[in-house]
Amino acid sequence: MASQDNAIYVIDLDSILDGSASRLLESGELRGQVAIHRAIVDYFYYEARRGRSAGMAGLEELEKIMSTPWEGVEVTIVEDEPGFKPLSYEDVKAIIRRYTLRINGILVTSDRVQATAARALGVSVRYTGKTQAPGRLRIDDFFDGKTMSVHLKEDTPPLAKVGKPGSWAFVRLRDEPMTRQEVEEIAREIIEAATSDEKSFIEIDRAGSTIVQLRNYRIVITRPPLSEGWEITIVRPVVKLRLEDYDLPEKLFRRLLERAEGILIAGAPGMGKTTFAQALAEFYARQGKVVKTIESPRDMRLPPEITQYSKNYAELGELHDILLLSRPDYTVYDELRSDEDFQLYIDLRLAGIGMIGVIHATTPIDAIQRFIRRVELGMIPNIIDTVIFIDQGRVTKVYELSITVKLPTGLKEAELSRPVVEVRDFLTGELEYEIYTFGEQTMVVPVRSVAGSEEAAVIAKAVKKLLPDAAVEVQDRTLIVRIPRYSPRVTARRIKKVKKLAEKQGYEVRFIPE
Repeated sequence: MASQDNAIYVIDLDSILDGSASRLLESGELRGQVAIHRAIVDYFYYEARRGRSAGMAGLEELEKIMSTPWEGVEVTIVEDEPGFKPLSYEDVKAIIRRYTLRINGILVTSDRVQATAARALGVSVRYTGKTQAPGRLRIDDFFDGKTMSVHLKEDTPPLAKVGKPGSWAFVRLRDEPMTRQEVEEIAREIIEAATSDEKSFIEIDRAGSTIVQLRNYRIVITRPPLSEGWEITIVRPVVKLRLEDYDLPEKLFRRLLERAEGILIAGAPGMGKTTFAQALAEFYARQGKVVKTIESPRDMRLPPEITQYSKNYAELGELHDILLLSRPDYTVYDELRSDEDFQLYIDLRLAGIGMIGVIHATTPIDAIQRFIRRVELGMIPNIIDTVIFIDQGRVTKVYELSITVKLPTGLKEAELSRPVVEVRDFLTGELEYEIYTFGEQTMVVPVRSVAGSEEAAVIAKAVKKLLPDAAVEVQDRTLIVRIPRYSPRVTARRIKKVKKLAEKQGYEVRFIPE
């Protein structure tokens, strides 16, 4: 073991990145000779060239350490394995362990695994660990009790979204634009804090973008070449509500408590979907239910008894296996976006796990339609039984789904009876939509305006022949045609024919890419 007197302190990569090495130097706890291996410089350089924020933050911290005249400290760059080549994170860690052992130095690290491995080799270790909290950051100065989010961009004055979900306004925080240096320094501070705080983490770090969960802040950092300039978006929950705070009707409250197991929480962005999902998860946890979440990033504020899984650190197949084996009573899926997300929701629900899915939708029926192309029509009521639509932080519509065999509303021939998914207003019991197949086309028909339903079905079938990959919905005298973005069978010529067909029959047509 190395003696503390006249020892050479070898700084580990993590201690540079999280700022703990700088703090030890500033406090005078490190004295004498301090060595930084050239492999760390090369690693940070390589990561910075790839557009990774950790690389830039590491280089800036290194520059600070090397350029500061520390009292009683001599900082040197050392190299015992010449020749540059791109090194992985683990390669650099191994090089630092070997070098410290070779010179009988003291390794300074905040990485518990690195510390344990070094001690196993007989290396003396100064473990800096992780702090309980990052202390006050510059981004804290931008927030007050009513600030929902802060938007920082170079050459632009800082802006804040102030208010509450569904009722907010943009406020300019100062007239002077942010400089690139300011934004870069704030980004470096965020990365350093997330690395050093045990309850924070870097969720995603890609070339051009980084997503960080820093305590209660969800932070997105973008930089060139992905964006034309440096930009930081910081979101913080303003309110944390209990389910009881939503003043739900007793009938809905009982359903959530007793029957709802395939729940969709739908709404436009910023309307409070995740806040409601968070309240619902805590409600079920208080009822003694086992609740878990799937998030990307993990930004819900939940009690410790609710386990939060990240899609970014596991394959969906791994999450599938974990949840099937652990069998929670409810899983909150925030948010459903890709086909894989929907498929995992469907598989877990059919396995008997209660599912709560959060989904972007402009109307409640849109949330249901997202499932139509992904599962057989008759299975939808087994997967989704309750749709809750959130608008401006309030529950404004609740649907329940069921399936029956009948003659669809508006059709007259008895032989046209078929399985029909009924979508009813849960509170009033009023039938609002019917979903059924007509030929090869799946129809979503508003029952409140069924005049000409048979005619509409015929037109929708004709549209389907022209655009086989499209989904067609008829609302009053409007054809809504949802088109896959990359379908080879969607051509300008076919779209033109659809427009002529709709015009001839007196229908307006609206194309929506998906």
